[in-house]
Amino acid sequence: MNKQGKTSSRWSNGGDASMVRRVTVCSVLLLGVLAAAGWYLQGWLFARSLLIGGLLVNGSFWLLQKDGRRLMQRVSEGYGGAGASVSMEKTRFFLRSLARLVVLGLLLFVLASHVMIDVIGLTLGFATVMVSVVIIGVSAGKHWTPSKV
Repeated sequence: MNKQGKTSSRWSNGGDASMVRRVTVCSVLLLGVLAAAGWYLQGWLFARSLLIGGLLVNGSFWLLQKDGRRLMQRVSEGYGGAGASVSMEKTRFFLRSLARLVVLGLLLFVLASHVMIDVIGLTLGFATVMVSVVIIGVSAGKHWTPSKV
């Protein structure tokens, strides 16, 4: 909140949505660069494993941000009402997250039983979203810190 008691425009105009979009774009670009470098340096098996891990984690991240937006919208609409509604929405969000994790594990199990996978490439692919969050967070960190006056 600012001095007038109003919410800053960064939150009301979707500044957080653009941050998620930047993380997603950075993650996809990082995945492409890593896959190309992995294919050149290690071969197709490594690059394919990296792509599988990156696509799975980016898809999961996309679904997570979609569910997060839905949760925030429903909670803000029902905030004036009963607390049970908010609690139910939180529970629904956590159950969806748990179900997504189970489906991701099953999908990975099925893929690993049918396709040769390089574990290091798969792990690097899974790390693309985390690395993108760190890159975007560090690059945006200087804008979030208050200036010394």
